[in-house]
Amino acid sequence: MKAQSTNTTTHSESSVQNNFIRQIIAEDLKTNKNEGQVVTRFPPEPNGYLHIGHAKSICLNFGIASEHKGGQCYLRFDDTNPSKEDIEYVESIKADVHWLGYDWENRLRHSSDYFERLHEYAIALIKMGKAYVCSLTTEQIKEHRGTLREPGKNSPYRERTIEENLELFARMKAGEFADGEQVLRAKIDMASPNINMRDPIIYRVKNVAHHKTGNKWCIYPMYDFTHCLSDAIEGITHSLCTLEFEDHRPLYDWTLNTLNTQSHPQQIEFARLSLKYMVMSKRKLYELVENNHVSGWDDPRMPTLVGMRRRGYTPEAIRDFCDCIGITKNDTQIEMGVLENCIRSDLDPKTARVMAVLNPLRVVIENYPEDQVEYFDAPYHPKEANMGSRQVPFSQVLYIEQDDFLEEPPKKFFRLAPGREVRLRYAYFLTCQSVVKDDKGEIVELRCTYDPETRGGSNPPDGRKVKGTIHWVSEAHAVTAEIRLYDRLFNQPNPGAGGTDFTKVLNPNSVEILTNSKVEPSLANAQASNRYQFERQGYFCVDNVDSSEKALVFNRIVTLRDSWAKIEKGNMNKKS
Repeated sequence: MKAQSTNTTTHSESSVQNNFIRQIIAEDLKTNKNEGQVVTRFPPEPNGYLHIGHAKSICLNFGIASEHKGGQCYLRFDDTNPSKEDIEYVESIKADVHWLGYDWENRLRHSSDYFERLHEYAIALIKMGKAYVCSLTTEQIKEHRGTLREPGKNSPYRERTIEENLELFARMKAGEFADGEQVLRAKIDMASPNINMRDPIIYRVKNVAHHKTGNKWCIYPMYDFTHCLSDAIEGITHSLCTLEFEDHRPLYDWTLNTLNTQSHPQQIEFARLSLKYMVMSKRKLYELVENNHVSGWDDPRMPTLVGMRRRGYTPEAIRDFCDCIGITKNDTQIEMGVLENCIRSDLDPKTARVMAVLNPLRVVIENYPEDQVEYFDAPYHPKEANMGSRQVPFSQVLYIEQDDFLEEPPKKFFRLAPGREVRLRYAYFLTCQSVVKDDKGEIVELRCTYDPETRGGSNPPDGRKVKGTIHWVSEAHAVTAEIRLYDRLFNQPNPGAGGTDFTKVLNPNSVEILTNSKVEPSLANAQASNRYQFERQGYFCVDNVDSSEKALVFNRIVTLRDSWAKIEKGNMNKKS
């Protein structure tokens, strides 16, 4: 399969093409730079699970490659720190990229594939007098580096001879030194205003086995040294990365220029994705998992792609979201509503409508025959006839939502109340006659009557009308399900801002678990990851981990727009 997006969402040509990176590439193609080739790469570190911020980079790199004839995109694992990497992360990253709709064909690479060549490049720098082995401790190196206002100081080992450096570097490779005892540094300029150019470390000792190369190496190259050379080896034309690497670009270019590599990719920086009410830092996500603030990397509240997939988000919606927010040089926080609207727009035309009662209230229809069952034809989608329909059973005892009944309804509440009539979706008009309560005064049941002349929800012969329509499920046919209502993980838009403890603003109501919800019988055989719109409730997905034939579990993907909620909010504001 050719590396390409399978995004079916329609965008204008300008909305996809009109960003500064695509403009740069268009100019390069006009001048036949890189011989008219466009080669990009997505280079994740296999030390954690990908999140939606990575999705932006995936869509950009694979998307740009697919837009040009002969364009190519590499998936390259930056596996230069074996103490934090694991094959589990490698496999999860590959699954995420595929899930988003992209394929790397035969262009799967690992930085470890180039360890021999990177080692040769390091020796070449030593022989050129452009690298030296430094015996300062980590703390001493930091002290010598200086500050943004003060230049750094030369290491006392900076003037070691080429022969001395070659011997020490060989001994580093042979495993004669402990971690941190020796490092190889590029010899650039300790007085540079760019701290990244003050003799950066390019190799360090790590006596740790590598998940791919085993115990072959005990020295590993640093990211800044590895990344630019891996780009050059692969013939990358445009190395797209986020803004924090802008200050690293001089080192990127210095390395390639000094070694005079055959290929010299162009590094271009763009703003990373930042979403309100989410954290994207791997460290923070790891802390959430390790300290059991969430159930795991695939917790549906997490911004990880595996978590969003479990919650029910679609790859089409995420790709559409990445297109909507665009590519800029400005760091901005995106509203969660943008992402939520993308998933609603994607699910609306292709998701079956069904009825589910999340918080059931029992209703007995006193004038309906006790032993009678009838069926109503209900379309799966009001606008998509090709989705078909199902038969919904109706009987004397039903469940409705607790929120659809109030004993003392406020103005503009058009649902069920004592003496009030509503329409049961697809079925009949229903009137509440009385309320049954327990010893504590809690409502346990409603006693109602129905109008047999309103079958199918049609208006009665006398022409009377009702303003409220509610959904329901027949008690005798209902399937019990667990419903997990997910909300935002944090209750502040920028958790951890200003160095505060981000775990202090976790939303205690980020998930509500309902264990006795009732869904219509058409869902009895719902399969993992199937998505539905629960009428008047929102979009839901069958949980792909905990759900089974014996125990249905649904995750709320996103809510519907709720006009009543707006009214309630308005009432509360008036009261306050």
